Amino acid sequence: MKITVFKRQTYTYTIISFLFISLLLSGCSDDDNSSNVNSSPQHPCENGFANGLPCNGFDLMSQIPVDILGGDGAEGNDSWGWTDPQTGKEYALVGTNVNAAFVDITDASNPILLGTLPTATSNSPWRDIKVYNNHAFIVSEAPGHGMQVFDLTRLRNVANPPETFTADANYNEFGRAHNIVINEDSGFAYAVGSDTYSGGPHFVNIQNPTSPVAAGGYAADAYSHDAQVVTYNGPDTDYTGKEILIGSNENEVVIVDVTDKDNPVQISTIDYGNIGYTHQGWFTEDKVYFILGDEVDEISFGINSRTIVFNFSDLDNPQYHMEYLGPTAAIDHNGYVVGNTFYVANYTAGLRAIDISNLDAGIMTETAYIDTYIADDNTSFNGAWNIYPFFESGNIVVSDINGGLFIVRPSN
Repeated sequence: MKITVFKRQTYTYTIISFLFISLLLSGCSDDDNSSNVNSSPQHPCENGFANGLPCNGFDLMSQIPVDILGGDGAEGNDSWGWTDPQTGKEYALVGTNVNAAFVDITDASNPILLGTLPTATSNSPWRDIKVYNNHAFIVSEAPGHGMQVFDLTRLRNVANPPETFTADANYNEFGRAHNIVINEDSGFAYAVGSDTYSGGPHFVNIQNPTSPVAAGGYAADAYSHDAQVVTYNGPDTDYTGKEILIGSNENEVVIVDVTDKDNPVQISTIDYGNIGYTHQGWFTEDKVYFILGDEVDEISFGINSRTIVFNFSDLDNPQYHMEYLGPTAAIDHNGYVVGNTFYVANYTAGLRAIDISNLDAGIMTETAYIDTYIADDNTSFNGAWNIYPFFESGNIVVSDINGGLFIVRPSN
């Protein structure tokens, strides 16, 4: 959504204390492959709080304020993660309105800001990052930005953090884009919400990451705000092995076969009641269900955080399955599935973890949370923008508009 009124918030960490910690840690050898994933949290969740953050079931490992990541006046946005296959180290990739920041979170209680990659053109509240083959691919809604490509293996050899990096490549077949999606199985990226193909997905072959090649696009269903693209291995055997795009397209969900980049074919579409803004969704791991967030329904209809679930067992005939209402009126944003848990960035209500093991019976149950925006749980665009819950260590990255980077982990 193009809403840019954000409210700043003061946290207890100071720039001086963080820089002191980073200075001490920067002397650690890059040859040390022992990932200290068992580091103790700086702030365990005790009596319902972790350093003042309301919590249940999540400890606060550490936090880096947004002013450290992007400078004075910066605001956070999207994020992703990378695990170095050579060293096992974990890195948070965090977007701000001015840059992308790269943070070593291997010792999650003592993260190290290794450096930043400035925006390719002007500043923008929207920046999105995904990873393929040890490279980060970064887009923004800044005019003329294109897609920056950054070789993440450079993070192994940062001598004097934080450094200011330059991109290893720039793809300029589009200017601005709201988001980027990557199918790591196929080596194709999909820029969505760009100034090409009526805002529909713009295909890019990134199999050689620093030499991306335009590969067509799909304009038939107009603007796509976000998407997930998979090499399909779900219950609908008609599409086994096909490359399937699920687009969250403002007022509907579209299912498109993008296997043949020269001839993408719409499979089906589905909408639902009380549409505000069809924002983002994610498959369950068995590909039976698709879990969707609508970003404006809380505002438009005065309801609590709402998650919509579709049954995608038959891609030609998707069905509405259920909806889940959260405990607050906060706006849900980006959500992802790991096993039987749906993790969602819930803006002013922070990170929420929801048990989806009983989806067949229409049951979703919140099991844990940590609220990174302590001012309130109002229906407003403050707080947690994105989460990355895919690290094997159990570390979870939360990127927060006002608070920057939070690293959390389920409580023991």
